[in-house]
Amino acid sequence: MGSCGQRIPPVSFNNLFLFLSLCRYQIFLYFICAFQNISCGIHYLASVFLSVSPQHTCRPPGNVSQALFQDLSTWQLEDIWTQFSVGREDYILVELQNGEIWELTSCQRSRRDGQSSLDYQYSGQKSSFPCLDGYIYDRSKWLSTVVTQWDLVCNREWFGRLIQPTFMFGVLLGAVIFGYLSDRGSDSLVVTCVTLNLAHPPRFVLQSASGYLVVVFVYVTEFVGMKSRTWASIHLHSFFAFGTMVVALTGYFVRTWWIYQIVLSSVTVPFILCCWMLPETPFWLISGGKYEEAQKVIDTMAKWNRTRSCKLSELLSLDHDGSAGNKPSQVEKHTLSELFYDWSIGTRTLILWLIWFTGCLGFYTFSLNSVHLGGSEYLNLFLTGVVEIPAYVFVCLGMDRVGRRNILIFSLLSSAVTNGVIMVIPKEYHFWLVVATMAGKFFIGAAFGLIYLYTAELYPTIVRSLAVGSGSTVGRVGSIVAPLCIYLSSVWIFMPQVFINL
Repeated sequence: MGSCGQRIPPVSFNNLFLFLSLCRYQIFLYFICAFQNISCGIHYLASVFLSVSPQHTCRPPGNVSQALFQDLSTWQLEDIWTQFSVGREDYILVELQNGEIWELTSCQRSRRDGQSSLDYQYSGQKSSFPCLDGYIYDRSKWLSTVVTQWDLVCNREWFGRLIQPTFMFGVLLGAVIFGYLSDRGSDSLVVTCVTLNLAHPPRFVLQSASGYLVVVFVYVTEFVGMKSRTWASIHLHSFFAFGTMVVALTGYFVRTWWIYQIVLSSVTVPFILCCWMLPETPFWLISGGKYEEAQKVIDTMAKWNRTRSCKLSELLSLDHDGSAGNKPSQVEKHTLSELFYDWSIGTRTLILWLIWFTGCLGFYTFSLNSVHLGGSEYLNLFLTGVVEIPAYVFVCLGMDRVGRRNILIFSLLSSAVTNGVIMVIPKEYHFWLVVATMAGKFFIGAAFGLIYLYTAELYPTIVRSLAVGSGSTVGRVGSIVAPLCIYLSSVWIFMPQVFINL
């Protein structure tokens, strides 16, 4: 079927791609899968605001009667945060109701011995104590985060910093597990099971379930047909970008971490109501010898599309030479070694893996670092999602004119150049830092979206999920490293850009 409503001649197995052109049924399936991709975009970046570490100071061992910070004197410690600036080490001086004078810093508190009045000038003895009574946090932006909930600061700060890398490690496991299962089991069953996990807040289950992105990409490319494969698969990532925008908007309006998490997780609920309608792809069924089930799917598609069905017996009875085609009698198992079948294929696989690593590292570094650029962190993150949309349009318009490889090379090189530009922009010019960062995200987003399609097209159907899954696995190593690069900015603000360019 070259288009909706036209029957194709039974020439070869490849005619099935023509039958699978984008019609009503395929559009319905596409938007079910694409909508769920919004959820992936949400959970990949949810920790940006989930694990915010606000300004804090040690809680004194008693009730405060008066507090002093620089030239500000107040009766409540919470009123002092407006005078704080990031990076300052000044301590807060407080007088307790029992008359004791304490110096409070972010991770330590000291009691002044023998002084009964608030005065910064003091040369007497001090007794230092750990923050056993907890901490007081600046709640002007966030009422509660996982950091404030469990005091993940000072000597426990590393727990908070491991949230995003641990999430990405779960994504790595998901890429391995679900890419493997989709080649050996049902794509639609894997998609459904993953979706049910994505609807629940437990983080590590959520992390592994995020392997959905690998499976659904292959699922969509096999269902929309050759003519629509390019734009459909590329713009599947646009819904991931919408997820990033949802995170920014939710973070702006919801400032309590557990409500924030519930709101983000609830996005998956509509998909659960219709995920059971996802059929298996005809290609997977045929490759497993399940011709009757494949025919039922074809008939359902024809009914939805209001056109005549296509008989698989006609499509599969002839090969290119017109001779009878052989039907597989059993499902063939495929292993990673098939991606290294010979020298040329092995070299291709290694190059693609390197691009996957670079693309994921740059993609998530730009996104995660956007909240540290200055100005509104919510607007910055929102814009990193917005610029992805024209990036994918750029890929769709350009790759058929100049080729996939040329677009990929241009995008990666442009991203590297943009990183260099960011490094020479003074920190106080945060507007231009934001502009350069968005340009970098545009180019790395184009490369990130294209590598999925490019990898899928370089391998046959029977190992396509394995190829994309293995590439995604290597890419997730880059996404694990990305948040660690962000923490290096405390050493030098441009350290993330240096690491990406290397």
